[in-house]
Amino acid sequence: MSEPDDLFSFADSKTARAPEESAEKRILELRKLLEHHNHLYYSQATPEISDAEYDKLYRELEDLEKKHPEFHDENSPTLRVGGAPIEGFQQIRHAVPMLSIDDVFELSPDAMEKSGASRPEQELIEFYQRLRKNLGREDITVTVEPKIDGVAVSLFYRDGKLAYAATRGDGTTGDDITHNVRTIRSIPLELKQRALADPASAEPPTTLEIRGEIFMPNEAFAAMNVERDEAGLPTFANPRNATAGTLKQLDPKIAAQRPLRFLAHGLGAYDGPELETEHDFHNLLDHFGIPRNQPLFTVQHLDGLLDAVAEINHQRHQLDYGTDGAVIKVLSRAERTQLGFTSRAPRWAAAYKFLPEQKETILENITIQVGRTGVLTPVAELTPVLISGSTVSRATLHNQDEIDRKQIHIGARVLVEKAGEIIPAIVKVTQPVPGASVFSIFASVNGQCPSCGGPISQEQGFVAWRCTNFQCPAQAVTHIKHFASRKALDIDGLGEIVAEALVRHKHCVTPLELFSLTEEVLAPLNLGTEEAPRRFGEKNATKVLKALDDARSKPLNRWLFAMGIRQLGESAAKELSRLHQDLTEISTSPILAELLRDTRPDAKKKNELLAKYAITGDVGPAVAETVISYFQSEAGQQALQRFAELGINPASDNYLPIPAEGDLSHLPLAGKTFVITGTLSMDRDEMKALIESKGGKVSGSVSAKTHYVLAGEGGGSKRDKAEKLGVPLLDEAALQAML
Repeated sequence: MSEPDDLFSFADSKTARAPEESAEKRILELRKLLEHHNHLYYSQATPEISDAEYDKLYRELEDLEKKHPEFHDENSPTLRVGGAPIEGFQQIRHAVPMLSIDDVFELSPDAMEKSGASRPEQELIEFYQRLRKNLGREDITVTVEPKIDGVAVSLFYRDGKLAYAATRGDGTTGDDITHNVRTIRSIPLELKQRALADPASAEPPTTLEIRGEIFMPNEAFAAMNVERDEAGLPTFANPRNATAGTLKQLDPKIAAQRPLRFLAHGLGAYDGPELETEHDFHNLLDHFGIPRNQPLFTVQHLDGLLDAVAEINHQRHQLDYGTDGAVIKVLSRAERTQLGFTSRAPRWAAAYKFLPEQKETILENITIQVGRTGVLTPVAELTPVLISGSTVSRATLHNQDEIDRKQIHIGARVLVEKAGEIIPAIVKVTQPVPGASVFSIFASVNGQCPSCGGPISQEQGFVAWRCTNFQCPAQAVTHIKHFASRKALDIDGLGEIVAEALVRHKHCVTPLELFSLTEEVLAPLNLGTEEAPRRFGEKNATKVLKALDDARSKPLNRWLFAMGIRQLGESAAKELSRLHQDLTEISTSPILAELLRDTRPDAKKKNELLAKYAITGDVGPAVAETVISYFQSEAGQQALQRFAELGINPASDNYLPIPAEGDLSHLPLAGKTFVITGTLSMDRDEMKALIESKGGKVSGSVSAKTHYVLAGEGGGSKRDKAEKLGVPLLDEAALQAML
């Protein structure tokens, strides 16, 4: 499978070739040429032609393939942009288990003192000593390479063509991610000879399973985050998370737009000429143009191992991917077989984890960022300091608990490290400011969201402070997606991709702005990128606009749930809808005010006013406080004003605040409260609707007020709580008998 003598002899031959030359031949030539340039650019970083020249060849191939679909090839370079989305991930059983590698750690001074170790590399030295003992000699030849902070994958080639790609999963079975891996240009889809070698080995093995890491280069990751931030999209925390999230996408076009790369480092299933050493394996990778992990050191003794590890520790800051250690492997495959495996890892390899580099600096200020889900995240603004090869000027402080535990305050001298070599973090305060107070997130923002001025709350059992305003611009995509979801206002055709595009193009900042959209705005909406545009279209626009018009008359409980007010789930929204005629009444609700007052110390006896309402446990003091706080806030008042401008005042379709006054005697479940748990014969929403149609109420949690728990298969904690409280358990047959 050798390349032609002169790959460029036909680069500009479109006009020179004979008229009778077949389209098929030119298509094959262009595919081979583009794959060659892909390999040079993505794997070797040695491009030989300009981007414009590459684009010219690419467009020529695209045009020919459109004119001649009979020559379709799923491995064509033009299909690297991804095909149609898949339905879901299939599972693939690995031909050879993907085992992990045992870690050995560089010891900190504290750890050395505690263990009595004489040097930081003690655990690495002990690993090498175990190799000596098990192989029965003093010097063992090993390879040393950087440990890539990426996502472990397996590439399975059959007869030289990529058959599938899979994640590690549990080591035995992983997810099939072939649709996304095919878009990564550094991964060859077909194995072709790239280096001079024995002609006998020119053909690819019949079976070749390559293990390696998919990652995002640091600079490309940073550039992508800048682009996402400018487009109003959420940024990724670090390259590894971004890579893992990308590979889990069902739409391969998303993977094609992100800067994914691959480096090989291991061998799985293999059917080919014998590979006696790791060097033979690397020669095989080079021969077929599969990019591999470098730099690679080969050492014959312990001192050489320690020197190589130290060199990687020095060089890693210049590598274009995250790394926090070095991987050591025995060179000889025969000796690997002799050493064998434990139940989870090979005895012939180890990953040596470096201590994160730490530096002291001054914490100058703390700013608050509002995330996509409304969480307020404190960020430390630091005097810039060089750590692990890059300048660090900011570090996450996570949450208030973290701040309290470390006694973080402005002006302190702090110790900073790069956790996982990517995310800067404050380890501790090394020099506090005398008399300074620990930073308070709530106090610093005066209890209001920095993005919208709405109220913030801290739910019981959670450490995060959140903005509770469903109109908050920082949460636009999340809130629009929830607002339009099936259980909320069910705006067909308005999912996350459309929501992101609306926000990115500044057509919507809040959910209520959806009602100002027109076909002129929606139809040309670009769901893709400038390079790969994807138009929303008139048909989809018409569908969304009709769904928005229908939403105006949706019942109050659906609107309350759509607003995404904290603590207000489906069941609580349904109960509030029973207690109030419309949204305006809820905004000034005396029932909620009374419910909140009833919990105060001066409420000595059970409130008789509340008793007659028979309020379920879904609406308690916490819900009352959240709803009251929201509608009394500036953000809540602005939302009510916008509702009025739109002429929308959602009305209840189950209004019956005092059950005793309603004529429900003819309904078999009148006055009974149910909780549903486990798997039933019908959808849970359908069962809930059935119970409510027969006069019953459905609550989301079990309490002493619950009359029955309808339990299907499973049930877990709700079943247990019902038994503890003495609440009767019903199966579907018993419920049917009641009906």
